[in-house]
Amino acid sequence: MSISVLKSIILHLGLAGFLYITANLQPSTPKVMEVTLNVNTPVIDENEHAVSAVTVDQQQVNKKIAELRNKEAAKKRAEEKRIRELEKRANTARNQREAESRRIKKLERERKAKEKETAQAQAQAKKARAIEQKEREKAKQAEKQKLAAETAAKNAAAKRKAEEDALKKAEQARKKAEAERKQREAAAEKKRQQALQEQMLQDQLAKEQAARNKIRQQQVVSEVDKYKALIMARIQQNLLIDEKMKNKQCRVNIRLGFNGLVTQVKSLGGDKLVCEAALRAVRMADTLPVSKDRDVFNELKNINLTIKPQF
Repeated sequence: MSISVLKSIILHLGLAGFLYITANLQPSTPKVMEVTLNVNTPVIDENEHAVSAVTVDQQQVNKKIAELRNKEAAKKRAEEKRIRELEKRANTARNQREAESRRIKKLERERKAKEKETAQAQAQAKKARAIEQKEREKAKQAEKQKLAAETAAKNAAAKRKAEEDALKKAEQARKKAEAERKQREAAAEKKRQQALQEQMLQDQLAKEQAARNKIRQQQVVSEVDKYKALIMARIQQNLLIDEKMKNKQCRVNIRLGFNGLVTQVKSLGGDKLVCEAALRAVRMADTLPVSKDRDVFNELKNINLTIKPQF
């Protein structure tokens, strides 16, 4: 394994550990950053001034920022793909449910049509029996007493057959109604299962959204920490101290524009010499590093710094 590959692996492991620690230690909704800036410089003579400067390898920083952005973009595309698949499944389930509802309605219309046909057939049978009865009465009158016994026997047989037919039809109708009831119950159960599946999909979508929000918050915290270090480095480059500032400190407030321009800097209290040096260092910087991400910038646009030189 080459030295460059080994260095790359160590750097990635360190960055992953740093993101994990900051995600668990930083507050969820910081408003104003409190930063203590400690500058270590050697003791200088009375006629010399010490300049504390931190050199930032901007090329390496930009490279790591690009790598982080590429990884986040890949994660975002994967998340969006999963969401599209879930939405597609939800639409499919909804279409199946609507198709099943239409099928049930069609079966109900067919059932009502068959009931109507049955009622019409019964009415026609009744009418036919009435006509037949009248004809038999006419026949009895024509045959009179000679055919009276034969007619009575025929009438009894016809009545018995009609009753049997009626019982048979009633049993068929009962079986048909029972089968239709079972079909309706099965359709209702299927509809209930489809609704349950759709609810599960909606719950899963909500969980995915919550997970994305959590990842986004962690990203913002990580970016804030990164730009906080860059801002501290820029101020350190311009901070001038002397022996009179030993064991003294000053708190300052810095407000930044969207492009990092220092729009306001003021002292919040402390040693006069330290405050003057801090204000001068910020004004010399003119612009400070800020993120183009709106959420990250909102955490950086109003900063409180505690500057305490150490010797």
